[in-house]
Amino acid sequence: MARMTAARAAVEILRREGTTHVFGLPGAAINPFYAAMREDGGLTHILARHVEGASHMADGWTRARAGNIGVCVGTSGPAGTDMITGLYAAAADSVPILCITGQAPVARLHKEDFQAVDIAAIAAPLTKMAMTVREPAQVPGAFQQAFHLMRSGRPGPVLIDLPVDVQTAEIAFDPDTYAPLPVHRPAATRAQIDRALDLLARAHRPLIVAGGGVINADAAAALVEFAEVTGVPVVPTLMGWGAIPDDHPLMAGMVGLQTSHRYGNASLLESDFVLGVGNRWANRHTGGLDTYTRGRTFVHVDIEPTQIGRVFAPDYGIVSDAGAALDLFVAAARERAAAGELPDRSGWAAACAGRKATLLRRTHFDDVPIKPQRVYEEMNRAFGRDTRYVSTIGLSQIQAAQLLRVHRPRHWINAGQAGPLGWTVPAALGVATAEPDATVVGLSGDYDLQFMIEELAVGAQFRIPYLQVVVNNAYLGLIRQAQRSFAMDYCVQLSFDNVNAPELGGYGVDHVRVAEGLGCKALRVTDPELIGPALEEAKKLMAEFRVPVVVEIILERITNVSMGTEIDRITEFEELA
Repeated sequence: MARMTAARAAVEILRREGTTHVFGLPGAAINPFYAAMREDGGLTHILARHVEGASHMADGWTRARAGNIGVCVGTSGPAGTDMITGLYAAAADSVPILCITGQAPVARLHKEDFQAVDIAAIAAPLTKMAMTVREPAQVPGAFQQAFHLMRSGRPGPVLIDLPVDVQTAEIAFDPDTYAPLPVHRPAATRAQIDRALDLLARAHRPLIVAGGGVINADAAAALVEFAEVTGVPVVPTLMGWGAIPDDHPLMAGMVGLQTSHRYGNASLLESDFVLGVGNRWANRHTGGLDTYTRGRTFVHVDIEPTQIGRVFAPDYGIVSDAGAALDLFVAAARERAAAGELPDRSGWAAACAGRKATLLRRTHFDDVPIKPQRVYEEMNRAFGRDTRYVSTIGLSQIQAAQLLRVHRPRHWINAGQAGPLGWTVPAALGVATAEPDATVVGLSGDYDLQFMIEELAVGAQFRIPYLQVVVNNAYLGLIRQAQRSFAMDYCVQLSFDNVNAPELGGYGVDHVRVAEGLGCKALRVTDPELIGPALEEAKKLMAEFRVPVVVEIILERITNVSMGTEIDRITEFEELA
């Protein structure tokens, strides 16, 4: 049998599990793994500027395409702890990524060696497996199990920690006979599906809530087919947005306290039955449970058994992969339709469509400074149905969810539960690497962009074009003023002053100069009539230079965003359309 280093065996397994790109930063304790990658030559390495950025790139890579599993690599000690935020973001949204860290030699573990931290113990609560491999012969099994776990059940991340002497040790391994382990996913039974359809048949005003599990299962087509066969309108969650096109007649709108549509909330409040598929009843979706559940029957389908009843007890629960359940739902519904056993839902669907056509928020404002609503109006006009949006947290995300339009699964890519600041830029680079022919648009506020802004240089170095829209409402400028008022360290203050543009009038960091200094292209917009032309110019710059292009749009400093504490008590600050 062939003999090779354990590091080389790990690289061989990565390729056979479908890995093509690795995001990371080298360092002493992981350099044997890097040497094995260089010797193998089958993996493309994207050099991040920060290890947390590498983890978010891997996250974006996974979310971009069904079947992808992003891989990020770092050295020992702080590299692993820097990845913890990435692991949290992936775990919270059921996204599989593999983090590989270097480690001190086995004999030096628990001796407080330089950069020897028990990263497996730190990462354990946020992963499906976190393992420090102490025996070289265990490396193939550890990687095989990692991919098995990431793909089985509820998807999620794994961390494998490799002591440097484990990486360099020789083991017997035959890569030609290696095969991935079979994937396990629970599947609904026909009896369970029939029971759920019986409950649905009794309802007069039913809705389907489609969560991120539908996207993870690559089951959007089955969801739309089931909705069309039954005539039941669909409410996607923020993580499920795109599972049904926004302009589909049965797309009833999103529901929630912030990232929602007026018509979505109104239709949910009128409903009497909700079938949730692949969702987790997140609090920003439900608001107060008394309001959300009152007068409604609930069926909940989820791949993770402990999700059933976690937030509230449904009337009926089914543990199943969303794709497996929806395939059965479609088959059973078609049989009932052929037998004339499905109720006519056309009146209810028309009522939902009527709310969708009338309960709208105004987007066209000519104000200077620019109102954010106008930005999203122009983005809807500038970008086609195939555009992939990437965002994480803040008013920019909330307003985007209220006002943008999304038409495809995996075209709204969003760190939903964790929402770490700085996620957008590296995640967008991961998405654009996975889908090099796609139009990828990142969306950040000025504060979010400050975290991981250095990763724009990765896009310039590796020629990864995408468009980064920055809606600058001077949040960072307010922080800057607070720093002055509290007499913060002069060096910290100087770091802000040196990049502040006088024409910004205290709006914080000059993102145009910073982006151009990192090798990218950038534009600034202060007039609402110039937003559209700037976006068109950005497209041309991306095509010509093959680098990220930043479009910074200067907004009014305060815009009250439509939101509330209950889905029946949303405050609309601006006049409505």
